[in-house]
Amino acid sequence: MYAELHCLTNFSFLRGASHPHELVERAVRLGYAALAITDECSVAGVVRAHLAAKEKKLKLLIGSEFRLEDGLRCVLLATNRNGYTQLCQLISLARRSAEKGDYRLCRQDFSIAGCSDCLALWLPDTRPDNDAGHWLATVFPQRSWIAVELLTTGQDVRRLRALTLLGEELNLPLVASGDAHMHVRDRRFLQDTMTAIRLRVPLSQAGYNLYPNGERHLRRIERLTKLYPATLLAETLHIANRCTFNLEELRYEYPQELVPERETPTSWLRVLTEQGAQQRWPEGTPEKVLPLIERELDLIAKLKYEPFFLTVHDVVRYARSREILCQGRGSAANSVVCFCLRITDVDPSQQEVLFERFISQERNEPPDIDVDFEHERREEVIQYIYTKYGRHRAAIAATLITYHARSAIRDVGKALGFDLLQVDRLARTMQWWDGGAPDDVRVREAGFDPVNPQIVRLLTLVKELLGFPRHLSQHVGGFVIAAERLDALVPIENASMPDRTVIQWDKDDLDALGLIKVDVLALGMLTAIRRAFEFIKQFSGRELTLASIPKEDPSVYEMISKADTVGVFQIESRAQMTMLPRLQPRCYYDLVIEVAIVRPGPIQGDMVHPYLRRRTKQEPVTYPSPEVEQVLKRTLGVPIFQEQVMQLAMVAAGFSGGEADQLRRAMAAWKRKGGLEPFQEKLVNGMLERGYERSFAEKICKQIQGFGEYGFPESHAASFALLVYASAWLKKHEPAAFTAALINSQPMGFYAPAQLIQDAQRHGVMIRPVDVSHSDWDCTLERTARGQTVIRLGLRLVKGLGELAARRLVALRREFAELNPQLLAERAQLDRRELNALAAANAFGGNRHQDAWAVSGVEPSLPLFPNMQIAEATPLLTAPTEGQDVVADYRSLGLTLRRHPMALLRERLKREQMISAQELREQVSGLRVRTAGLVVARQRPGSAKGVTFVTLEDETGSINLIVWQSVAEQQRRALLQSQLLQVIGVVQYEGDVLHVIAQRLIDRTHLLGRLVIASRDFH
Repeated sequence: MYAELHCLTNFSFLRGASHPHELVERAVRLGYAALAITDECSVAGVVRAHLAAKEKKLKLLIGSEFRLEDGLRCVLLATNRNGYTQLCQLISLARRSAEKGDYRLCRQDFSIAGCSDCLALWLPDTRPDNDAGHWLATVFPQRSWIAVELLTTGQDVRRLRALTLLGEELNLPLVASGDAHMHVRDRRFLQDTMTAIRLRVPLSQAGYNLYPNGERHLRRIERLTKLYPATLLAETLHIANRCTFNLEELRYEYPQELVPERETPTSWLRVLTEQGAQQRWPEGTPEKVLPLIERELDLIAKLKYEPFFLTVHDVVRYARSREILCQGRGSAANSVVCFCLRITDVDPSQQEVLFERFISQERNEPPDIDVDFEHERREEVIQYIYTKYGRHRAAIAATLITYHARSAIRDVGKALGFDLLQVDRLARTMQWWDGGAPDDVRVREAGFDPVNPQIVRLLTLVKELLGFPRHLSQHVGGFVIAAERLDALVPIENASMPDRTVIQWDKDDLDALGLIKVDVLALGMLTAIRRAFEFIKQFSGRELTLASIPKEDPSVYEMISKADTVGVFQIESRAQMTMLPRLQPRCYYDLVIEVAIVRPGPIQGDMVHPYLRRRTKQEPVTYPSPEVEQVLKRTLGVPIFQEQVMQLAMVAAGFSGGEADQLRRAMAAWKRKGGLEPFQEKLVNGMLERGYERSFAEKICKQIQGFGEYGFPESHAASFALLVYASAWLKKHEPAAFTAALINSQPMGFYAPAQLIQDAQRHGVMIRPVDVSHSDWDCTLERTARGQTVIRLGLRLVKGLGELAARRLVALRREFAELNPQLLAERAQLDRRELNALAAANAFGGNRHQDAWAVSGVEPSLPLFPNMQIAEATPLLTAPTEGQDVVADYRSLGLTLRRHPMALLRERLKREQMISAQELREQVSGLRVRTAGLVVARQRPGSAKGVTFVTLEDETGSINLIVWQSVAEQQRRALLQSQLLQVIGVVQYEGDVLHVIAQRLIDRTHLLGRLVIASRDFH
């Protein structure tokens, strides 16, 4: 028997060449007694290894490899819970002492962290330093060994003899070790390639940095018995027996300091909930809600989750005290307590609350609460959490960044010595929807021969590298906050962003171990809505909040039903715009359904068309029983939401609340892991036992499969629907304020400022250009002499001009009525680059060529002659042509207020019989047409079965294209690379929505000359 004590996974980034589960599975097949995961200064991969080892019933040891600044190398293994804490704190100390991705460790740090419950394996180099061995034996008395790693280099006998003598001299025992970097020898070429990537050199120049053979894999025990003395192999078992720690021993405790004296967490949560209920329902809490509050508080107390709710409440309270808009969503919206605590604004009295979606006693896992904050002010909330709890108690969860096709091609190509232009050409053939390595078609498209041995080698390595970890990044907002030291649970390291720290585990790891995170997320629309409210207050004195926006305005729903939703939250995508005229939303709950129904889950579960047919009374609404009617009545008998599937399982198949939630989780994971079969059998049998027909039961199971990992919760849709209505109301009634707020909140949404401005102009909003004498950093609102509200474009749109420089410019306007380049250079301290940016954007308001000349003549003042003026004649430069101005506008601002570029080409396009977007709307369905426009967006959602949606734009509006997969593959280059795209296709109407089904795509970008148009492309 044997236990491997030194093994690196691919979480030792670009060192280990195997996933944790591969190593565990291989160790089981080889009959190992135990396996230690010892990634370098990290435990990032141990949760995945733990889950695999638990399934395969293999003993897992947790440790880490370290290289000290003086060159000493060692492995530490945790023997018990305290030893694991010591290991995590040592890793945290090393990582916090260096920049992200690196660590720094010296001998003194071991005494700071304390390692009394860790075992140490010394990894001596070819010329061992006896002093290092003495030091290690002193720090780890009776807990240190010399690791003997015999890797068939031709020096094994000599190496074993030398280390035996060293052990006798230092009185240190010896133990066998494998320094495993991969689970099988076949990964050797990948491991070599990763080494070259890590060192940023071609393989041909990696030299002695590459291992001489492929022995660093998990070897057969028979092989090991021939290499090592039996005593050294037996010692591995002795060490493994001393290590008893298991990750399941970890226990998470919530912060406790939010409870006032003479209160308990239970009593204080009740006080806050009752106070919130009085504020939410001043005339009395509805009868329907009172028992829900009691039930939730009782279950929260039973599971001891009060501190968690109090923690989230405190974060939200802080945000609201700073007037930062926030909104709880997801499962939090299933909780009346969260509504009372103002964590969410979704009124539970207006929906069917299913608390099991939020907390389940049978699941005995903490709830997952997501809170969105304004994306520009979320950092204030993050720093509040760090300040309140300290960096030793709070950190952001990690996000594992893995290799995808493009990054793998680029890194492997460089390692194999390919020319960088060749690598980039091959990588750019891969799009977001392709997945995997390039096939022969893509390879030929890039100009390579797919049977060329070098290309075959490249693609083989790319396939192996796909999905491998590249590095740890920070989660979008998942905070882990502990009662005591967080680094006793998991190491903390620096993030790339200043003042941010992250833990080494990601969301899936935290879920697997039952550790709670609070999601402090960013949402751009909240920023835009708050900015719009400020504009409205400034210009009309009217104070609006999310709660005070007039409800259920018919004119807003009329606008939405016409798919006039550019800029509106969640319903501005092509798919949503197509659905809106068919669904015809007329109330808030219609928006809830709209948000949820245009998702992969309902689409793949064949729920959309039945719902629409029933809504338009094309088919009757029927229910197999009153119980099912109670669940499905609000969606006309069609299950659209996760909660409805859970409720169906409970009322029609006899599931308990906990079992229904387990079904929800199985739905979320079945595409990746399978595991729906036991639930399907129980569902069918349960429904048959209760008198339902088999056809109904099987139909429900099919719909559940359709949900797959995309099932959408009603609670989530309900939270988003509030913001849908709020943003739509602003677009309808305050278009200038809404558009200016959207531009000031970029980047966000589907549309760039150019499209937002053109949409506003089509709605009668006047736009004024960037001007150094009038523009602030942000877009602002001005009034005309007739009182009309006008948008003044802000300096933020000027490419090459920084915010600090712009604000100095704005401050200077308080002293001088007119600004010129010399004044800006001297008093606002703008450099030549910033002045050129203003001139290029025509921000001085004159002849663009003349302004560029004036800027080029600006010189800094000389110390001896600070006010010296040199008389110079002004050259009479011709004004740019309209086309030159448009090109310059797009280059410097990304938009133009002049004529649209397509208007300049219209005469030529007419001669070629190409019609405009406005003329297209006059055509009948089925007619073959020729049209063209600037490509502003491409979208290929995963649920679209290979269909690509393209939005073109001309001077009269938008043109929506549907490109079937066959056309996309045949004409891929024109589809993906065109800035000006000509289309020959067939007109198709879906209600009031017009599409062109593309048959032929032609790249006409050359007609734009020097004009460059950037599109926004989405999954």
